[in-house]
Amino acid sequence: MARPAKELSGRQKAAILLISLGPEVSAQVFKHLREEEIEQLTLEIANVRKVDITEKDTVLTEFHQICVAQEYISQGGINYAKEILEKALGQQKAFDIINRLTAHLQVRPFDFARKADPAQILNFIQNEHPQTIALVLSYLEPEQSAIILSALPQERMAEVARRIALMDSTSPEVISQVEHVLEQKLSSTVVQDYTQAGGVEAVVNVLNNVDRGTERVILDTLEIQDPELAEEIKKRMFVFEDIVTLDDKSIQRVIRDIENADLMLALKVASEEVRNVIFRNMSKRMVDTFKEEMEFMGPVRLRDVEEAQTRIVGTIRRLEESGEIIIARGGGDEIIV
Repeated sequence: MARPAKELSGRQKAAILLISLGPEVSAQVFKHLREEEIEQLTLEIANVRKVDITEKDTVLTEFHQICVAQEYISQGGINYAKEILEKALGQQKAFDIINRLTAHLQVRPFDFARKADPAQILNFIQNEHPQTIALVLSYLEPEQSAIILSALPQERMAEVARRIALMDSTSPEVISQVEHVLEQKLSSTVVQDYTQAGGVEAVVNVLNNVDRGTERVILDTLEIQDPELAEEIKKRMFVFEDIVTLDDKSIQRVIRDIENADLMLALKVASEEVRNVIFRNMSKRMVDTFKEEMEFMGPVRLRDVEEAQTRIVGTIRRLEESGEIIIARGGGDEIIV
């Protein structure tokens, strides 16, 4: 007998959805999940003996409705989505879908600000406390935050970047208060949410979009104030897969400075795009040697591969700092003379 949808847990619904989508699509979904989530869903799928047709239809319908609602939100915001859904499904159904979206798909605070001109936001927040600025920038698009961060006085840049990196979670009351004031200033609409923002990844996304001069000021200051944090940020600012963004001359320079053994390990699990870029910048003889030795290498530990990639990234950053190669970034660094 089929269970009502409300009696199914979120994990059970996810398992039924993945079973319904089939192994190929499910495999693509798994690529975007954390290891822990994959394990939990795999266990849940394994416990499903048979998917009732009614349960399947209910889950697929709910999933479709949420996807449609999310598209409406992207097009015109929560109020627009709510209005369309009410006309199509009725007030209660629309309310339920919007509630599920804000709870599970994390419609983030400051949605209105992500559609605003960074200059307008800067005018409002530039004289605020660094923690307030960090909170707002954590919720904006990295490109917006980069523009605002670059426009702050130098003595405040690093302080705001540090606070973004160290930010964990902020109370709903504080978010609501800052959000409300900013909303009034920008004369727009907003939807409440209580998600986490900030962290090292957030500041990395911002720094990857600022110009090199701004990045240096922030990192140099952080190296004095908090060396461990500065090193963690630097490690994440350029990952091995980003090597495809380097020009051929830079890649050839990197290849000369790294150990062949490290490059073979790194390429063992690299994407086809990364391999092609690397091999394109080697001689044919070197490529043949690499491919032959990689075939005879056999299975390798993931930890060894990650360590090799880290050493290569360290070499890339060292060469960039010495001015021997250029890593394309936002801002003025895009102009090469």
